Amino acid sequence: MSTVKLHSAVYGESGPDVLVLHGLFGMGDNWATLARRWSSTNGWRVHTLDLRNHGQSPRSWEHNYSVMAADVRQYIDDHGLLLQGKRPHWIGHSMGGKVAMFGACLYPEAIASLVVVDMAPREYPPHHQVIFDAIGSIDFSIHTSRQAVETALTPLIPHLGVRQFLAKNIGRPTPDTLDWKFHWAVLKKEYAEITVPLPAQAQSSVPALFVRGALSGYIEDSDWENIQDHFPAAKLVTIANAGHWVHAEQPEAFASAIEQFIQ
Repeated sequence: MSTVKLHSAVYGESGPDVLVLHGLFGMGDNWATLARRWSSTNGWRVHTLDLRNHGQSPRSWEHNYSVMAADVRQYIDDHGLLLQGKRPHWIGHSMGGKVAMFGACLYPEAIASLVVVDMAPREYPPHHQVIFDAIGSIDFSIHTSRQAVETALTPLIPHLGVRQFLAKNIGRPTPDTLDWKFHWAVLKKEYAEITVPLPAQAQSSVPALFVRGALSGYIEDSDWENIQDHFPAAKLVTIANAGHWVHAEQPEAFASAIEQFIQ
């Protein structure tokens, strides 16, 4: 297992360190608005990370939770976040939430508290095939503009918000070419590793907050016992009128819940 050096944007110059880990097909920039709020209003130093194979972080053919958690642990050392006895708080959404769960169990010395956004420790059935098919249908030698890509995606992904989310991942590796910012071929190849549960024996006593959207099915009432088996100090908050992208759909209620927990 070899770690990669994760790209990040850092908001704030001092205060408690908060690491934000995005979900599948996402990137740290998705969290910029909340990061600015938390740094300016709460005095936190917020690190929005690009996980491996996403955003501006390195690409690798190895993609699983153990190595992704190790990447974050290496980031903590590289940036001196354990100096003077301090430990960072980890916030993870969806896939990033499971990275944070693995991290809390593997590296308890490197985490002050855990926030998991709309993800349970269980295994999830495959449910991204339509998105992988849509991504694979894009030929950047033909679809040479962002608008052309969005137009091509429309019949395959009718949901506007999902299309816009994917379109934000279109980058320019050169001034004249487009490509995806995520390494989608690896994500498709290693997709089974993204759906796995937290190992049965994994446990952490770190203070933990699980946040779910009331309209999402990612954390069911039946998941609570399993969550407490892994994280005995866990609390659960349900955000009304929110689906899986809780932080984007109800940012005020979401931000307040996180602030109350970390403060």
